[in-house]
Amino acid sequence: MNTKKRYIIKLGSIALLFFGVSNIFGQQEPQYTQYNYNTMTVNPGYTGSRGHFAAISLFRTQWVGLEGSPKTISLGIDSPFEKFDGVGLSIVQDQIGPSSETFIDVNYAHNIILNRRGHKLALGVKAGGRFLSVDWSKGTYRDPDVLFNENINSEFLPTVGAGLFYYTDNAYLGISTPNILYNKRYDVLEESVGKDRMHLYFIGGYVFNLNPLLKFKPSTFVKYVEGAPLIADVSLNFLLYERLNLGVNYRWDDSVGALFGFQINPQFNIGYAYDYNTNELNTYNSGTHEIFIRYQLISKLTKIKSPRFF
Repeated sequence: MNTKKRYIIKLGSIALLFFGVSNIFGQQEPQYTQYNYNTMTVNPGYTGSRGHFAAISLFRTQWVGLEGSPKTISLGIDSPFEKFDGVGLSIVQDQIGPSSETFIDVNYAHNIILNRRGHKLALGVKAGGRFLSVDWSKGTYRDPDVLFNENINSEFLPTVGAGLFYYTDNAYLGISTPNILYNKRYDVLEESVGKDRMHLYFIGGYVFNLNPLLKFKPSTFVKYVEGAPLIADVSLNFLLYERLNLGVNYRWDDSVGALFGFQINPQFNIGYAYDYNTNELNTYNSGTHEIFIRYQLISKLTKIKSPRFF
């Protein structure tokens, strides 16, 4: 393949990346298909709500085959603290185009018992920062002058987020924002470093016990970003024999996905999701892959309870 043809293909890939990113709210924050398992990253009010120590690692590679496409890896650790509190640590590394961001946040949640049935409202906060790096020598740009911008090397930007998380044994609702501070952010559409935008997240789900061996959980994750249209995920998940999770996910005007999870034993759970684009991007990539593994330190008391399906 000659240099000119390679350049055209490369430029076309980047243009498609810009188009796809514009359809998913500018990709200012990392996104997840298996948000039901990675909930603390979405809402700090979830911290410690499972009632035992838990650690989850998730890896996502988006739009495989498209140059400069997003890649995300996250680690979340949380645990209850005393009777009504939870503490946690979240680390996320996200790459897109020439930019790389590492988020490190400490999470805290305080639970309020609302009634005799044990319904709870958790007030969560997180604080930390992200390290932003942009290497302008990577990628292909529509504006060649971008190449001469000064690189950014691990610039620290503080973050403060908050969330409310209401939950019962079989239902949950939450609203959160990942950061109330407006700092720098790489803007893939403008090929520049611009200002952060306000993000608001809404999550909700309900677990139906269809029979002793089958649970059904519809859930949703709605994302609002200032200056962009709403993005909504809707998931339908089935849990069989308290071990096997099968589900589908639909992201409005973007993708459909299949989800698989398996509870290996009381401590370990693994999962995989595959997304297929339903927009113009589907011709130029082979889909999105996401995998996770979760470890839970289950006590003798929690072993005799039915596992919570969120």
